[in-house]
Amino acid sequence: MRVLVIDPDEARAALVAEGLAGIEPLEVRRSPRYDEAEAQAFAPDVVVIACESPDRDTLESLRDATAANPRPVVMFVDRSEPQAAEAAVHAGVAAYVVDGLAPQRVRPVLDVALTRFRLMQSLRDDLAKAQADLAARKTIERAKGLLMKERGLDEDAAYRTLRKLAMDTSRPVGAVAADLLAYADILKGPGG
Repeated sequence: MRVLVIDPDEARAALVAEGLAGIEPLEVRRSPRYDEAEAQAFAPDVVVIACESPDRDTLESLRDATAANPRPVVMFVDRSEPQAAEAAVHAGVAAYVVDGLAPQRVRPVLDVALTRFRLMQSLRDDLAKAQADLAARKTIERAKGLLMKERGLDEDAAYRTLRKLAMDTSRPVGAVAADLLAYADILKGPGG
């Protein structure tokens, strides 16, 4: 497991490292502050941030980084301001622990964070697929409507036409429907 430990305090970082002992294989890299370029170069399986209190800049850079490159993040903080936990979760933190950094707690918290991250990533993937499927269905419905109008086909015949085009070109029906709509727009011309 590759772990990136972000902590400006050597003693606190040593507690995290002690808590990681026994994980095989293990590669740990420590940095005093979060830097996305460094994180991408190291490609950690998990990022552990330990600090007194999360600052706005760290949370913003973390939010941008996890949006572009999701990875599990665990945050141990000595103290927490109101709404800091919520801001951390919105920034992509999978586990936010206040005043609880002890070597024996590090590994169980990492395990929970990794599990929660995988679950959330699966939900995000499912949502993205559902949204793409819905968009494809809408496109197919519009293309069927166009075929029904322009060729005088009924709904089943319009769908069979789209499906045959898809099979003939080895492409998804949604992609063929999108192409058909795009071509129709081109043929209409400006101000169509």
